Amino acid sequence: MIGIFDSGSGGLTVLKAIRERLPSSDIVYFGDIKNAPYGDKSSGELGALTVRAIELLQEQGAESIVSACNSVSASLAVSLVDALALGPGQLIEMVGPTVSALKGAPERLLLVATPATIRSEIYQNAFRMIGTNVMAVAIPDLAAAIEFGKGEEEEERLIRAALKGVSLADFDLLILACTHYPLAAAAFSRATRLPLIDPAEAVADRVKKRLWPREVGEGTTRFLVSADTPQFRERLAVLGLGSAPVEVIE
Repeated sequence: MIGIFDSGSGGLTVLKAIRERLPSSDIVYFGDIKNAPYGDKSSGELGALTVRAIELLQEQGAESIVSACNSVSASLAVSLVDALALGPGQLIEMVGPTVSALKGAPERLLLVATPATIRSEIYQNAFRMIGTNVMAVAIPDLAAAIEFGKGEEEEERLIRAALKGVSLADFDLLILACTHYPLAAAAFSRATRLPLIDPAEAVADRVKKRLWPREVGEGTTRFLVSADTPQFRERLAVLGLGSAPVEVIE
């Protein structure tokens, strides 16, 4: 079974991409809505939340874990492998697959993410290691606005405020380095007029390459959340992820 976790509904974009590639895999998804957003939390808080999420998914029977939250530092997550009894190849995060997919790209890259992701410099360092330049910009409060349904007008306002002063004409591609951000794709398109890169696609490709055919099952999906919201249930329908019941985990 594959376990996927995120701070809320953003990781559903990753789940959708994985499900398109692995329709027969059994998947359990945990959205930690109670503690959302993750993007303004300290590394210590993120570490504790990561341990809790992975242990919960393991208790539910997940043997392979996908960290669908960019704010959870990949280096932090990987350092937990031994402590959480995860073997080699059992943990897949967002950064590595995304950077690898863009290796050698001639385009000029602009990356947007939560403050925690930008502050960690994990994307900047990874791109630097492959000799690719990227400009990274934090968009405060956007993930929360998306998670709790503040609407496209507020989403676009936050995007424009964060990118004020950035010469968008200097870039060819916009990387949405927060799994919530593809849910606001329309607002990003209006605000930037740039082609959008959704890392969920690269991550799903990595999941298929690494976990198929090991993760062959009956195609079941379970949804667990730490708090219930109508927005989460609405996104299940919008993304076409089925009508499985949503279980609230205290």
